[in-house]
Amino acid sequence: MANIHSIQYLRGLAALAVVCFHVSEAFSGPFSVGAAGVDVFFVISGFIMWVTTSGRPPDPLRFIGRRITRIVPLYWIVTMLTSVAIVLRPRFFYDHVLNVLNFFGSLFFVPVLEKGMPHPVVLQGWTLTYEMMFYLLFALTLVLDERRRFGALIGLLVALSALHFLLPAGYARVLTRSLVLEFAAGVVIGRLWMEDFRLPLKVALALLCAGFLLLAATEFVGSEVTRVLRWGVPATLIVAGAVFAERARPFEPVRLFTFLGEASYSIYLWHVLVVVAMTALALTLHVPAKLQPALIIFASATLSALLYLAIEKPLIRLLHSTGSRKAGHAKLPAQAQSKERSRAPVA
Repeated sequence: MANIHSIQYLRGLAALAVVCFHVSEAFSGPFSVGAAGVDVFFVISGFIMWVTTSGRPPDPLRFIGRRITRIVPLYWIVTMLTSVAIVLRPRFFYDHVLNVLNFFGSLFFVPVLEKGMPHPVVLQGWTLTYEMMFYLLFALTLVLDERRRFGALIGLLVALSALHFLLPAGYARVLTRSLVLEFAAGVVIGRLWMEDFRLPLKVALALLCAGFLLLAATEFVGSEVTRVLRWGVPATLIVAGAVFAERARPFEPVRLFTFLGEASYSIYLWHVLVVVAMTALALTLHVPAKLQPALIIFASATLSALLYLAIEKPLIRLLHSTGSRKAGHAKLPAQAQSKERSRAPVA
């Protein structure tokens, strides 16, 4: 299976949207819809987890091992550096919570809860709590054949979201929020993709456009609308429209867009820390207030992407190669290697 270029593009776009959201929020700007980048990531995660495991011998332990080496090391690095920065410059991190409990809870994806949501040291790391739960559920279903795995996985996610209304406040209630259905939506798209489902190009593009238009319209919708409807449905349409449009008319990738997709996890994790540093620099240099948001977004996204090349990429290469040698894995066939390369990092 070749790389799905549209998935890479969407990953990069989602990461940049979250960067824009946080900078806009810091400057009281009007880009709350940028937070929907997270929902796009959740749908992509469900899609990629299904596609990269379909048609392969089930190996739950290897699956979890690769997810841990993919997610944890960089997250720990960013968490530790953010903690140091908070200690040194606490006034720059007014909304962060740093104490012993939250530090270690953040490292293991069970940070303190604030306003009914995970609140880790790295603020945007709340999404990883949901990602890790999804990976655990997915690994459990890998012991089943694909037909039963699909039904079991979708059933588990739907059942979790239904339990939300029966559970008392706490982590159990937090982890059963309806946004877990976004993973299920991605799994459904992935199942259709692997079954060679096709849509006419015009229909796929219509879904893609409808998704973006719905996202734009949510700027005028009250925040009381549940997230899975407000942003999850448009995110599902965007991912489905993009991948089936690409299937209907394959295209040569643009290297810059592909790179942003590859660097999306680094951009997502590093950007808050980098935004704080860039904001302090802009103030020190007396950059005009009107220019600050755009310059901070550009500088933060660029530096975060460079950190992918400097830290994440060599780290993952080292950990995956070491893990493969220890497990005694033979070299993957070409098709399996393509699947591994197309594995999408999380939000």
